[in-house]
Amino acid sequence: MAKISKKRKEAFAKFDKNKVYSLAEAVQVVKDITYTKFDASFDIDVRLGVDPRKANQMVRGIVALPHGTGKVVRVLVLCTPDKEEEAKAAGADHVGLDEYVDKIKKGWTDI
Repeated sequence: MAKISKKRKEAFAKFDKNKVYSLAEAVQVVKDITYTKFDASFDIDVRLGVDPRKANQMVRGIVALPHGTGKVVRVLVLCTPDKEEEAKAAGADHVGLDEYVDKIKKGWTDI
């Protein structure tokens, strides 16, 4: 049998495996026992009390994450010089016409 490390023993001491935690409490416990130096992810198992074999009890859905998926959206606007300020005010990262057309023709894809 594998030896249990000090950090794992400390983690086991910080929660009661027989207690039912609310979602907020469970998230706080996970944050307290985490020793990673990066933003880790964890899985949640939820008992819904449904029988997935029955068509009228299927559970399907989509969740919009509050902080997105981590993808950064960048906007390139190809416009005439009179519309450049309007595009920048709307949140465009790159604004121009001829210079960006030339860059794209040369193979520039690092928007």
